[in-house]
Amino acid sequence: MRILPLLLALAFLFACTGDGHAVVRIANDRGGLIQRYLDRYDELKGTGQTVVIDGLCASACTIVLAKVPSGRVCVTERANLAFHAAWDLGAGGRHITNREATRMIYSMYPAPVRSWISGKGGLSPHTIFLRGTQLQTMFPRCYLDAAVFLRS
Repeated sequence: MRILPLLLALAFLFACTGDGHAVVRIANDRGGLIQRYLDRYDELKGTGQTVVIDGLCASACTIVLAKVPSGRVCVTERANLAFHAAWDLGAGGRHITNREATRMIYSMYPAPVRSWISGKGGLSPHTIFLRGTQLQTMFPRCYLDAAVFLRS
């Protein structure tokens, strides 16, 4: 009987989209400049909005885990977080690891994420991915079909 999950999803959606409360969906965010994400998520933190991670959230996008309270972040089965060391552009367009920025970002993540990163060898130039069951043990699962009910 699939009607009950659909009704629960609709109830959640309507509860979350009432006056002053909206849902922010992250689905295909490849990251970018750290400061831009720090600013974006500082603003989001004050809105009370729920964040649904419903696809790729890579690099600086993962700062959402540090800035938005964990109780306002949920993940779908498609959620896929990608982590790596922070870097600057060097001569000839080479990526040079920025150790200070890497330490800063790492220290901001919630303890379960830091522990997972440490277990993978830490943040390095190589990308590591957190998804599936491991991710769902750290953040609650979104119980609605974000692809149908939410807009980017």
